[in-house]
Amino acid sequence: MNVACESTVAADIEAGTAAAMPGILEALTRPLTSEEKAPKSSAAKPPRIVFEGNYEDVNRFLYRSGWTDGLPIVPPTEKAVAEMMTGTDLPPDHVVAKIIPRLGKATVEKIAVNAVMAGALPTHMPVLIAAVEALMDPKTRFDTFEVSTGSWAPFFAVNGPIRSDIHLNCSSGALSPGDIANAAIGRAVGLIVRNIGGARKGVEDMGVVGNPAKYSLVLGEYEEESPWEPLHVERGFKKEDNALTLFFPNSYVQSVPRETGAEGIAQALANMGPWNMSCLIVIPSHAKVLADEGWTKKKLKEYILQNAASPFPAKPKSSDVLSEPPAVDTDGLLIVVAGGPGAWMAMLRSVGGIENDFVTKKINLPRNWDKLVKKYRNVVPAYAEY
Repeated sequence: MNVACESTVAADIEAGTAAAMPGILEALTRPLTSEEKAPKSSAAKPPRIVFEGNYEDVNRFLYRSGWTDGLPIVPPTEKAVAEMMTGTDLPPDHVVAKIIPRLGKATVEKIAVNAVMAGALPTHMPVLIAAVEALMDPKTRFDTFEVSTGSWAPFFAVNGPIRSDIHLNCSSGALSPGDIANAAIGRAVGLIVRNIGGARKGVEDMGVVGNPAKYSLVLGEYEEESPWEPLHVERGFKKEDNALTLFFPNSYVQSVPRETGAEGIAQALANMGPWNMSCLIVIPSHAKVLADEGWTKKKLKEYILQNAASPFPAKPKSSDVLSEPPAVDTDGLLIVVAGGPGAWMAMLRSVGGIENDFVTKKINLPRNWDKLVKKYRNVVPAYAEY
């Protein structure tokens, strides 16, 4: 049966609606069954140990159960989960949030279970707790993006001293594989959404094509190399605070400027968009050129929005006169300074016209933070010379 889905063809819409209505009416009007009138809840407490076996057996069991993202996971043993929870002072049964669509209770322990599976470290727990809090802020429109056909992915920009404490990459290849903090934090969020929130691919998550960024989209702002105030300070926090900023892009584009003066860099950034909500990733060398020529973040945002081509052609009025361009509103544009040497710039943008906003949450550290950082400070890659 052909059903209209995101169609603008009137005949398809009518045919799809006509085909769907009988089932909708039947579901709304048929009498409730006795079980529906008095549903029985299972009082049995789920077992803490759901499976025992070797590494391969555990991975296959979890994959068949729909609890992984398709890649091998670290088995969440009692010992590993207990160690993960040393990354917070909150009790194991503390509910950080109820995650849609099934309103699963994201307790500290459940967050820790998924963090272990993702390969995260206990030092990542404060970031993950703040990430879960940010997800459930209504301004993110996570309620739509989590299950949409448009395949939005959560992007987290982290600020503050915690970046160096957990070795979060802010420089070359910050969005590429290879750094445990960037990779495991993003991956853990994906598992949390799947396993606690219950967003299953093709059931609740209806992404048409999908989005590889759902594996991980995390970086730190390179504050030390930025000539401007950090993102979290711009959003009302103190410089010494640790914070993360979340928004949901579903598109990623890179470009290079034709000219490396300030206006050439700004024009290249404008040429990439933006569409709706966007985050520009400006490399430190470009940021310094702009700042040296008097460009503030505000001036750069205004220039980009005034010079960016709209992805949708303007429709003429009945008088064939194009409507006036909207006033510049910089609230839908973030600028994050990150990346390494080179000339490339990047933009993450949300395509689809859904009203949402950026959300920034403070990252709270446990009392044992210094001790914990010392314990895991040597978990860094050491490349062989050749």
